[in-house]
Amino acid sequence: MHDLSRKPPESLIHLSHRAISDVLLNVKGVDYILLCTADGFEISSVHNKNIYNSSKLAAVSSSIVAMIFAFVNEIDLKGCQSITLDAENGKAILNAIPNKNYPMIMVALTSKDILLGQALFFLKKCTEDIISADSHYSN
Repeated sequence: MHDLSRKPPESLIHLSHRAISDVLLNVKGVDYILLCTADGFEISSVHNKNIYNSSKLAAVSSSIVAMIFAFVNEIDLKGCQSITLDAENGKAILNAIPNKNYPMIMVALTSKDILLGQALFFLKKCTEDIISADSHYSN
C-alpha cells in the first residue's frame, strides 16, 4: 500500500507546478489552481486572485473527492476522475490525478464565463503530464 501522505520529490513538484502554471496562462477565466496530496496537504498552487486559504481548501477538497469516489462506487459509475461544480459566481473543477507513486488532487477555480470545454481539455492535458512524470519514480 502506498503512503499517500508522502511528499512528492522536488523535481515532480517543480514539473507539476509548471504544468498548472501553463493552464493558468493559457485558459482565460481560470483564477486559481491547487495541487494537493490525496490526503489533503498542499503541494503547489498558482493564482490570478489570491483570495483562498490553500491549506484549508486542500483538506476540504480531499474529503470531497473521497466522498464522490464512494458515491461513484456505490452507483457503479466507472472511470470517474473529476467533478465540476457550477455556481452563480464561478465553477470549481476537482480532478483526481491517479499517480501510481504520488496520487494528487487538482482543484481549479474559475470565473462563471469560462469556456468549460477549453478548461477541461487543458486540465486533462495537465493531469496526463503529471501522471507521465510520476511514472519515472518508484515508491
